[in-house]
Amino acid sequence: MATFGGKTVFGATLGILMLNTRFPRVPGDVGNATTWPFPVQFKVVRAATPDNVVRGDATPLLGAFVEAGRELVDLGCDGIATNCGFLVPFQRDLSSALGVPVASSSLLQGPLILQSLPESQSLGILTISAETLTEAHLEAAGLAVGTPVVGTGVGSHFTTRILDDAAEIDFEQARADNIAAAVKLVSDHPEVGAILLECTNMVPYAADIRRVTGRPVFSIYTYLTWFQAGLRPRRFSENLDDVRQVDIQQE
Repeated sequence: MATFGGKTVFGATLGILMLNTRFPRVPGDVGNATTWPFPVQFKVVRAATPDNVVRGDATPLLGAFVEAGRELVDLGCDGIATNCGFLVPFQRDLSSALGVPVASSSLLQGPLILQSLPESQSLGILTISAETLTEAHLEAAGLAVGTPVVGTGVGSHFTTRILDDAAEIDFEQARADNIAAAVKLVSDHPEVGAILLECTNMVPYAADIRRVTGRPVFSIYTYLTWFQAGLRPRRFSENLDDVRQVDIQQE
């Protein structure tokens, strides 16, 4: 039986569009390939930086993201993601232009998470920059304007080292900044029943945030593992390997 091709790279169906950065990325970070339990393909959008996407107006960069996304699709990707939650306004344009499923931001999980919570609880967002996460970002993700949002702080080590694209990061201090912000989120908004991490660099601290807040924590990791499960569904064996042995007497 013939096997057909049609693309250059096989076995890595998820492509991730990356901002142009130099800061270190530990396991758990979206840009560390060992984070993922499946192969991924990366493409750097050279014109996009943490500063001009998070602190500035990313709109002029849409064309560059479309071009880079098309390169990943041509290479063999069947779904495209980005590594910055602030790119959620690009969702419709990217999916229309690329013709494949797109996961532009972890924030897109928000409505589904809300559906899972009791009516008395709300979703809380932890972000790298509460000052620039606008109503437009929330609305693009299908979230209410009044959704509780807390940032890691303009002067915090985590925020400044990531957004300034520093060559060195003290990850223990970054962990402390994320924990402090999460504690503030649930202290200021005790009705928060689940936390959604906007920033893809927050994933290494998700387990710590869960431990100190007692709330479920969702992130780009939870989103893209779900996304990948649709792009490449697990094939299950039809064999029963745990069959109980039963004596069958022949009549």
